Amino acid sequence: MLSLWRDFWKDPRQPRFMAPLLVINVLGSAYGYFWYREQLTETSFYLWPFMPDSPLSTTLFAVALLLHLTGANKTMFQVLACTVSIKYGIWAVIMITNYWSSGGPVAPTETMLWLSHLGMAAEGAIFLRTYRFKINVVIITGAWMLVNDLMDYGAGLHPYLFMAGQDTLAMAAALALTVLLTCVLSFSGRSGV
Repeated sequence: MLSLWRDFWKDPRQPRFMAPLLVINVLGSAYGYFWYREQLTETSFYLWPFMPDSPLSTTLFAVALLLHLTGANKTMFQVLACTVSIKYGIWAVIMITNYWSSGGPVAPTETMLWLSHLGMAAEGAIFLRTYRFKINVVIITGAWMLVNDLMDYGAGLHPYLFMAGQDTLAMAAALALTVLLTCVLSFSGRSGV
């Protein structure tokens, strides 16, 4: 098992890893859209790209994997997909952990969500470190995350939260992750101006 993990860390883009991850992300995305079904029905369809943050992230990640498997590498898209998977994976872990620490029950659904979002962040980070990209990728990825934050917290499209009183933490965590990840992208993976 340790050698398998080492192989994955060394080269996660091997087909033996990417095919199962593609299936996992497609299934996770489907569950995520089901999770958002009520919120989606209450929202105008043209705003949907800004609401289901986690399933959209895993959908983008699945497409990024598919692009690589078909040989159609699109670094801009793939870096964006990895970065938003990290962001919304960590964001959900923060929100669920806050819910639990405030007395919320550690139920199977929230536990599954916590673990799956931790996996989102991990897969995004493992794949992100394999890309080399230019500053335009950093700017576009940071801008996308900031626009999404503005839509979530300016237009009120953020996901339903686990309990009342999490609004400030949700917004602060999202904005902090946008800034932090944009800074990380700025200092890593760049292959020139």
